[in-house]
Amino acid sequence: MKGLILSIALATPAAAQMHDMHGMAMPGMKMSPPAPQPKKPVRRVVKKAPATQRRTKTAAPAKSGAIMATPAAEACSPEHAAMGHCTPTPPTPAPSADVMPDHGGMPGMAMPAPADPCLPAHAAMGHCIPAAPVAKNDMPAGTDQPAGNAPAPAPPADLAAARFHDPAAMDAANRAMRQEHGGMRFGQIIFNLAEMQVRNGRDGYRWDGEGWFGGDIDRLVVKTEGEGGFGRQVEAAEVQALYARAIDPYWNLQAGVRQDIGAGARRTYATIGIEGLAPYWFDVEGAVFVSNRGDVLARVEAWYDQRLTQRAILQPRVEMNLAAQDVSASGIGAGLSSAEIGLRLRYEIRREFAPYVGLSWERRYGSSARYFRADGASTTGGIVGVLGVRTWF
Repeated sequence: MKGLILSIALATPAAAQMHDMHGMAMPGMKMSPPAPQPKKPVRRVVKKAPATQRRTKTAAPAKSGAIMATPAAEACSPEHAAMGHCTPTPPTPAPSADVMPDHGGMPGMAMPAPADPCLPAHAAMGHCIPAAPVAKNDMPAGTDQPAGNAPAPAPPADLAAARFHDPAAMDAANRAMRQEHGGMRFGQIIFNLAEMQVRNGRDGYRWDGEGWFGGDIDRLVVKTEGEGGFGRQVEAAEVQALYARAIDPYWNLQAGVRQDIGAGARRTYATIGIEGLAPYWFDVEGAVFVSNRGDVLARVEAWYDQRLTQRAILQPRVEMNLAAQDVSASGIGAGLSSAEIGLRLRYEIRREFAPYVGLSWERRYGSSARYFRADGASTTGGIVGVLGVRTWF
């Protein structure tokens, strides 16, 4: 009798547990009715069951075979998954759209999608799968682009200041800005030579200067040079009016007219020439002249400024004049008509004002020498001392 009562008492908790399991059915889920339980005696031994057996109501026994739902709060950590306690849920792929679905029951409200929620540390532990890297655009951009000669982009038209200022005032300000950043107009008058020449009993003077006005590309240039003796008429002088066009950063192409105004024949010449800065900082000028009588002349000049100190500058200078034919009215012979070599040392009191001293040697050749002898002048000028000033403003 005692064995029967003990068996009934042990079976009661399991039956009660199965009854509780059936009571956990989800809404809409059909559950089979529980099996009829045998009638229990009035005396319930279940109250005397051990505490460990009473606590089994909250945990599923292995022998019952029932499957309990895992609470949502529990997560399958990598440590539990490694021990076989649970199966990790695969990560939900990120939505392909740029926005997340509506949240909080607020229709029409879009939330921005996270850039990359899977951090490298989490990916190493198997918590998530990182998104595939975005392919880099290999097209050159910015300063990576090759150099070229494409035109510059148009200036922006949507200036913020245009919303507050008058359009006429904005146009004037834009024109001033463009001029100050490359479109300005400049001007200069410079005398490279303005000197007195000391000869044996025939002291004279000489000048060589020019003035120009314009921008970086186009300029108007006026040149003049000449020489004469004190107390006598100007022996040779000329004025040139030229249009100068920059053909590269160092060279200008010049074209215009030349007019002789000295004691000789007053001829008018069409002029074309070039001037600029040669390698190693040599200033070079060259020109060809064609007169209204068909006479063809040419001239080449070069000089170099050797800075000895911050103010003292030594300048060697060479000039050669050539002719395609004899021009007896001007005392010019065919071929190399004259050559001059000079050496001048100047001291810049200011950049705009630099007095100098030096020596000059000149010689006439060919028919030019014959014309000079007929005029009573020496074909070899010899060494002449010079004293002058180089100035510009």
